[in-house]
Amino acid sequence: MVKAAPFKGIHPADWSGQLPDSQWKIYEAVMDAAALEGIPFALGGAFALATYTGRWRNTKDLDLYILPCYRDRIIELTTRLGLADYFDTSPYDRQWIYRSSSDGVIVDIIWAMANHRAQVDDLWMSGPVVQLRGRPVKVVPAEAMVWDKIYIMQRERCDWPDLMNLLFSQGENLNWEEVLKRVQADIPLLAGALSVFRWISPGVARRFPEWLWERVQLPPVEGRRLPDVKRKHAAFLDTRPWYANQRAVPPAA
Repeated sequence: MVKAAPFKGIHPADWSGQLPDSQWKIYEAVMDAAALEGIPFALGGAFALATYTGRWRNTKDLDLYILPCYRDRIIELTTRLGLADYFDTSPYDRQWIYRSSSDGVIVDIIWAMANHRAQVDDLWMSGPVVQLRGRPVKVVPAEAMVWDKIYIMQRERCDWPDLMNLLFSQGENLNWEEVLKRVQADIPLLAGALSVFRWISPGVARRFPEWLWERVQLPPVEGRRLPDVKRKHAAFLDTRPWYANQRAVPPAA
């Protein structure tokens, strides 16, 4: 079994409490049914990101990551619960995801990466357990999220802002050996993300393992009293609030 690094918790906020009850009821029905059927799953998307970063946004969908062998069973399960295939409303690539919906609420069943780079395996099932409205639920580990998000840079959607926040909150505690093993020949892409991150947060990057910079062929982060966030650099990318926990941000540098 793959092991993720120990989870560095942000705070005990229950993100599900910010959802309308009608939306949570649909999510809970699917999770309860999956548990009853013995189908293991881990939450990704907004729930997992909020767990690691403390930044919540309601995307009105729930991402359930499953092993590919459970795909047909859980799709049939959502149909029994009255959720319909979202394909007729908005076509999507069915080779890695099944989108089920009810009353405008979407439950995404995911068994592979969107770019078909890899299928979900034990790594994705090795994350921490969090409490959502009093129920224990596993979330996707931060290592898998980093691996996944480096590839999501589309015209309509870019996950690098999420990736930067994930690195800020969890980077120094990640199992980087696992990340590098997964990235393999795409290390230059990971190096690009790390280069952007250290430009924004040199103080945090300085606390990453020293050997990591050599492995991704970047110079080590040097200097003393480096700021955890260079606000000017973050603002160059987006002047709206988007990055890090403002309470953790030191004076502008």
